[in-house]
Amino acid sequence: MKHPDRNSLRFALPLLVIAMAVAAAALQVANAQPSGKQPAAQPALAVTVIHPLSAELPIRIAANGNIAAWQEASVGTQANGLMLSEVRVNVGDRVRRGQVLAAFEAAPVAAELAHSRAALSEAEAALGEAAANAQRARDLQASGALSAQQINQYLTAERMAQARLAAAQALAETQKLRLAQTQVLAPDDGVISARSATVGAVLPIGQELFRLIRRGRLEWRAEVAAPQLARLKPGEVATVTPVGGDPIRGTLRMVSPAVDTQTRNGLVYVDLPAGSSARAGMFARGDIEIGTGSQALTLPQAAVLLREGFHYVLKVGPDSRVMQTKVRVGQRAGDRIEILAGVDAGSKVVAAGGAFLGDGDLVQVVKGGSPAPSSASAK
Repeated sequence: MKHPDRNSLRFALPLLVIAMAVAAAALQVANAQPSGKQPAAQPALAVTVIHPLSAELPIRIAANGNIAAWQEASVGTQANGLMLSEVRVNVGDRVRRGQVLAAFEAAPVAAELAHSRAALSEAEAALGEAAANAQRARDLQASGALSAQQINQYLTAERMAQARLAAAQALAETQKLRLAQTQVLAPDDGVISARSATVGAVLPIGQELFRLIRRGRLEWRAEVAAPQLARLKPGEVATVTPVGGDPIRGTLRMVSPAVDTQTRNGLVYVDLPAGSSARAGMFARGDIEIGTGSQALTLPQAAVLLREGFHYVLKVGPDSRVMQTKVRVGQRAGDRIEILAGVDAGSKVVAAGGAFLGDGDLVQVVKGGSPAPSSASAK
């Protein structure tokens, strides 16, 4: 048998390597060809679905108005022409009735009070002497040792001394009162809402130094159309929402007995609870509950989306794909919102997480719980 020589093997080996490389490339190309089957779609999110529920919603009257102080006290000076030496409170401070808010320089008044007390002591001594002389005149009246004119002089001197003593006492009391008025006291419990007091100022009597919201009480003064005023009664619950703030529950205290002749609206006064986020001067919208009405379809507010100025819900179809559906909403009651149009009681609606979904997305419906967005939901 004839064996191949070395030169033949030298040429055959490279050809064999090239043939194997070509076969491997062909196999890769064959594997890369489409098999005719599409990969299965992956759910964008695991969600729970709910049905709209029928609920009895309260009947409410909407109104707009301003938040104001229940009563505001003006705290001014009673001391005339004195320098303000100390201011102890500022805007926003809570104060108690009788608390010192500011003080005037008391030295001039204290000196006048000392002078008045000295004059009072002098008047008391003069009255003592005049009273003794008058008593002796009365004792000698029967004996005839003194003339009637002299007796009248002694008695008149006694009455004049009594009058001077009364005048001295009144002057001393006036100076004592002026000294007390060098301290400006809070007329009631409350919150300081304004301050104009400045240390070093010499103020006339009656100049306002502070404004005080009595007892810190605020109220909502809202305008209501005249035909609806008769439906309102004190004690009804109102929900007040200041601009940029959270809703506050208040109580209707009073309905105005008069209606504005220009706007044909009347004012209602709603007491607000202490410690709320409301501030005097805020504008607020609100609703006053006057009873309960008919049944209505409702959904949790988390199920209703606001997109481009319209309200939507995401309905889940039989193929587990979501359909963005525009709805018309009504009033809100707690965490639920009334649905006036767009869905019915049999609709399946995504309960939460709709912000992560778009129209036509495939979802996985789960029972109960609060599903969390999957990693595929980021868009």
